[in-house]
Amino acid sequence: MKRKRTGQSQARPGKGVSCSAFTLIEVMLALAVSAIVLAAIGSVFYSAMRLRDRTSALLDQTAPLQHALTLLRRDLQGALPPGPGNLPLAGDFQSEAMGGGIAQNDRLTFFTTTGALRDNLPWGDIQQVSYELRDPTQGASGAGRDLIRSVTRNVLAPTPADPDDQWLMGNVQSLEVSCFDGVNWRDSWDTGMGDTNLPTAIRIRIQLANENGNVSINQQPIEMLVPLLSQSRTNQPTTTTSTTGS
Repeated sequence: MKRKRTGQSQARPGKGVSCSAFTLIEVMLALAVSAIVLAAIGSVFYSAMRLRDRTSALLDQTAPLQHALTLLRRDLQGALPPGPGNLPLAGDFQSEAMGGGIAQNDRLTFFTTTGALRDNLPWGDIQQVSYELRDPTQGASGAGRDLIRSVTRNVLAPTPADPDDQWLMGNVQSLEVSCFDGVNWRDSWDTGMGDTNLPTAIRIRIQLANENGNVSINQQPIEMLVPLLSQSRTNQPTTTTSTTGS
C-alpha cells in the first residue's frame, strides 16, 4: 500500500514570476534626484517672485514720474507771455531758486492755457501753475521731497485765492530749472524784473533720491527740454528817410 503524504506541500515559484525589488541605494538615489529637482523649481519660483516685485516697484515709481513730466510739458507748451497786447489774464513768468546745493529746489510759476473748460465754472482755460519741492506730508520716513503742482484757476479774483495743491511724485532730491535766452542758459527768469518775454526754451532736471535720501554716484538725473513757441511781439514803427537832390 502507498503511504499518503501528510502536511502541506511547499509551492514552488513558477518560471514567469520575478522576485526582483528596488534596493536601498536605488531608493536613496531617487530621493536625492527628486530633492535636487524640487530645489531647482523652488529657486526659479523665488527668482520669479523677486523679479515680479521689483518690476512692480519700478512701475509704481515710473508712473508718477511720467505723469509729472507730461503735465510739465503740457503746461509749458501752453505758457502765455505777459506784456502789452496780450490777454489781461496772463501774468509774469518766474523761475527762481528756493534752495541750492545737492538738494536744489527751483520754483517755476507761469500762466498757461491748460485749464479745463466747464459749464459750471465761472472762469476760462487760463490758469496759473507753480512747480516746487516740499517736505513730504507722510512724515520723515520717506526719502527726498515731494514735487507739488499748485493751480490757481480764478486769476481775476479781487483778492488772492488759495491755490489747489496737487501731489505729483515723491522721492525727489532736487529740481533744477534752466531758461534759454537764445544764446545762454540762465538759472533764473522773471518777466516782472526786466525780462520782457518768455525764454526760448526751458530745461527741467529732476534728480531722484535713493532709499537713504542721498544721490547715487551712478544715478543720472531725468532731463526734459521744452521749447516755448509763444512769444510776444511789439509793433515798432519804422522810420524811412528820403533824400532829395537839389
